[in-house]
Amino acid sequence: MKIIITSSRLRLPQRDIISLLLVSSPLNRTLVTLPSLWLVLDFHEMNNAGDRLIAALSLPRYHNVKQIILEFAQGIEDKHLSIIRSQFSGSLKNLEHLNLNRCQKISDNGIEDITKASPSLKIFSIYWNVRYFNFHLISFIFLYICIYLVILSDNIFFFRVTDVGISHLVNNCKHIVDLYLSGCKGISDKSLQMISESYPHLESLDITRCVKITDGGLQHVIVKCTGLKNLNLYALSSFTDGVYKKLSLLTELRFLDLCGAQNLSDEGLFSIAKCKNIRTLNLTWCVRVTDAGVIAIAQGCTNLEFLSLFGIVGVTDKCLEALSKFCSNTRHLM
Repeated sequence: MKIIITSSRLRLPQRDIISLLLVSSPLNRTLVTLPSLWLVLDFHEMNNAGDRLIAALSLPRYHNVKQIILEFAQGIEDKHLSIIRSQFSGSLKNLEHLNLNRCQKISDNGIEDITKASPSLKIFSIYWNVRYFNFHLISFIFLYICIYLVILSDNIFFFRVTDVGISHLVNNCKHIVDLYLSGCKGISDKSLQMISESYPHLESLDITRCVKITDGGLQHVIVKCTGLKNLNLYALSSFTDGVYKKLSLLTELRFLDLCGAQNLSDEGLFSIAKCKNIRTLNLTWCVRVTDAGVIAIAQGCTNLEFLSLFGIVGVTDKCLEALSKFCSNTRHLM
């Protein structure tokens, strides 16, 4: 049987490619010899992901993997990352993209192990690494009470990923350009200071719901990472106009999410309007904004394609007329 590969990249999901290995021995031998097919390990939403990952990295064909996806995977813990570091670190020397989104059993220790094994990492994502109960401080009898008290106090919880985990990242991975920390509520201004000092060429940063971060932490990033193209500040209501005005330094900015920025005023938008490359701007529930601020955005950000003004009562048709006049590329307006 003669097998002809018409492209160096077979555009099939990884799971389908693996299924093809079982079709015949000749096809198996051919596919295994094509390095470009084995650059991604995708365990999205899979069970026993930790054991599966270790098993995959033991195969020679995955020794040059560039992307590992563990988003919403079950059964991946610190112990698996420790084994990978000790036994398969050579297989991750070229890893560039690691997705640990909602891997809720990964802590600072796991980040230390996996980052030490992945010096070439460029994209790191650990969305919504949630907190867990400290059962030494509470009893099961009062579990439901404590679930209610979560809105009142963080003292009964530990955070799995903290500033310590970010210190491991910046010490071990020197080439990060995209960093997604959405929902990692254990990180503080200290993390942003380390990030800004270590990654001056950072292009994307997501700190959605990282509620410990203040103006000072964000300012570190704005001042030192002036090449940022994507900045997500969703659901962070404590920042002030003082730091929003600094956003004018980000002249390459294309995506900015300020949903819920309750302290953002027109003065802040006057400065943001100097970011002339913005394509997407989310001002949902920015309740202090009025026509004046939106008109400034329309006049300054003429490449705008998406704008959300949902929940803002201080805007009228006047700002919509300005958007229509100056932002001809705007296709989505909420």
